[in-house]
Amino acid sequence: MTVPRIVDFRETVPVEESAPAADKIDSGSPRTYVSNHFTDPTGRFFAGTWSSSVGKWRVNYSEHEFCHLLEGRVILESDDGQASHFGPGDAWVIPAGFSGTWETVEPARKRYAIFEPGKN
Repeated sequence: MTVPRIVDFRETVPVEESAPAADKIDSGSPRTYVSNHFTDPTGRFFAGTWSSSVGKWRVNYSEHEFCHLLEGRVILESDDGQASHFGPGDAWVIPAGFSGTWETVEPARKRYAIFEPGKN
């Protein structure tokens, strides 16, 4: 039996650059960068580092996501108008079913852990 190895976030992994779909952007020209350090064998759990330039876009979560902001400032506002402000050192969970906007107020970098309950 092979013993799984520890995943060290200090290791270099490929960075994927993207942007929210144009029809989802409310303001700015945000770019996002993802370094996924871990995907479990089922493809339902992921962990890594994400960063974003300034901008605001619509989000719809089908996954549960734990976030730990390392730098920058972000605001998440739900469709019912509840705004949550986060800065460096803050941690939170976005539950599946959350719908609203993500706004990167200052260039941000976070660690994430995502679980996709509905994915097979």
